[in-house]
Amino acid sequence: MTEFVEVLKQLSAAQKPAKGVSLYTRFVNRPAGRVLAALAYRVEATPNQLTVLGALFTFPALAAVALLPPGPAMALCVGAALIVGFALDSADGQLARGQRSGSPSGEWLDHVLDCVKIVALHLVVLVSFYRFFTLPSAAFLLAPMVFQLAAVVIFFAGILTEKLKGRTRGEAPAGSPPALRSVLLLPVDYGVTCVAFLFLGSQQIFLSVYCALLLAHVLFMAAFLVKWFRELR
Repeated sequence: MTEFVEVLKQLSAAQKPAKGVSLYTRFVNRPAGRVLAALAYRVEATPNQLTVLGALFTFPALAAVALLPPGPAMALCVGAALIVGFALDSADGQLARGQRSGSPSGEWLDHVLDCVKIVALHLVVLVSFYRFFTLPSAAFLLAPMVFQLAAVVIFFAGILTEKLKGRTRGEAPAGSPPALRSVLLLPVDYGVTCVAFLFLGSQQIFLSVYCALLLAHVLFMAAFLVKWFRELR
């Protein structure tokens, strides 16, 4: 137990800066990922193995959304699997920093799988809407397409902006982010989207939550693109 606590402290010291992350990532996903990373450290797992394990939680859950009629039990399983998959996505990076075993290939694998997850998530929602939902209008079938566009643009443009700014993993922490910013970023946190699937058992609630997150992503996409473009000028 003492060794486990020491590993947790070591991983905490190697944590990414808290600047620019939502409350969910800072206080839920990263701490959960830290525990998983410490467990992985104890069994001598590699960051890439955690990346693949996260995919093994995520993709079967997404397949279930497209293939199975939504219900309370199914929603609980899918939501839990997506949440664990996202925590493992945090754990792989924390383990790599703690072991000083990060590599370009590992970062590449992580980002590629993240991109596939984002695309697949909204594709399966589209399939579920078409197969199982009684939508108020056929126009709601456009919602997953627009959501997917906004999510992919935010993901890609954010990574590209960081690369063009020349930032490195060794950047010094910039301190705690303002509380308001952390709250405002909640709707565009992938973890919150994962939590939304816990409501999949109720079509009306899930559709309302999903469309609210869609609207937030579209608004934030516009704001982020303007902000990032100005920062690079």
